[in-house]
Amino acid sequence: MSSRETILARVRAATRDTAGTPAPPVPRDYLRVHGDRSPAESADLLAENLADYRARVHRTDADGLPELLRRLFAARGTDTLLVPDGLPPEWPAAVDATRIPDRAASTPDDLDAVDSVLTGCALAIAETGTLVLDAGPGQGRRRITLIPDHHVCVVRVPEQVVDSLPQAMERLDPARPLTWISGPSATSDIELDRVEGVHGPRTLEVVLATA
Repeated sequence: MSSRETILARVRAATRDTAGTPAPPVPRDYLRVHGDRSPAESADLLAENLADYRARVHRTDADGLPELLRRLFAARGTDTLLVPDGLPPEWPAAVDATRIPDRAASTPDDLDAVDSVLTGCALAIAETGTLVLDAGPGQGRRRITLIPDHHVCVVRVPEQVVDSLPQAMERLDPARPLTWISGPSATSDIELDRVEGVHGPRTLEVVLATA
């Protein structure tokens, strides 16, 4: 008997008595949200936690969004901007950069050569300062937010902001490819020296755009 067969036989023996037994219900008596906030207070908390993770947070309204994006990418010196399908065309309209589409055939080297990427998101979680992307319209493939060094993500406020993780899970489809982003890519060694950009963008900029 091979090692694989031995392990599987042990698993079958250990679970034999529970086969066909329904799993016990999962208790859901935890707090769904910590505090009672207005939409404006939730947006403020999201901005605070994003900044705590060293993301750069900007705020504007829908009318001012194109001009703000123009200034952000100009300050970055962006010459090539990756724009996924489904992104509202007015968002990058004022940006002076060559548009790069989100192609399935793009290699990691192709994406690494892109200066910046602009996306929307599925939602953002105020209590954790987390952005969630699900590859929906305006978000693109997961890899486009993991390889380029500069990511600008637009969050529509208040409709895309939830207070807590339980609220987020109720709105997300678990069958979709979910990417959870809490600040720019960062890690640290045993002496807690922080290094950014190891497995994602060094610079994450989040624009909270009110309707």
